[in-house]
Amino acid sequence: MKSSLILAAVGLLVVPDVVSAIAQPTASPPERATLNVEALFASTCGFCHSDGGRAAGKGPQLMDTKRSDEFLRDRIKDGKEGAMPAFGQMLGDADIDAIIIYIHNLKPEG
Repeated sequence: MKSSLILAAVGLLVVPDVVSAIAQPTASPPERATLNVEALFASTCGFCHSDGGRAAGKGPQLMDTKRSDEFLRDRIKDGKEGAMPAFGQMLGDADIDAIIIYIHNLKPEG
């Protein structure tokens, strides 16, 4: 009987701590590291779009493009047969949006 009372008392002491731990909010998932879009562009697009997109290379100059965001998004995702590979399987929507913003913000260096 004594051991039952001791176990019951210990249980009463432990239960509030367990309930308190369960009630605590869990830590939020770590935020995604800041995307270095210039490095992403250089590693993904820079082979064909020279000088960070500021000059024509194997692909056209992207600085001062008149193409719509929708056109650029589709071209990046789906590519163009015989001209540009599709990156839709490699890049997420957020990455593609960041590249589009990067393209629209291109200015001559210097």
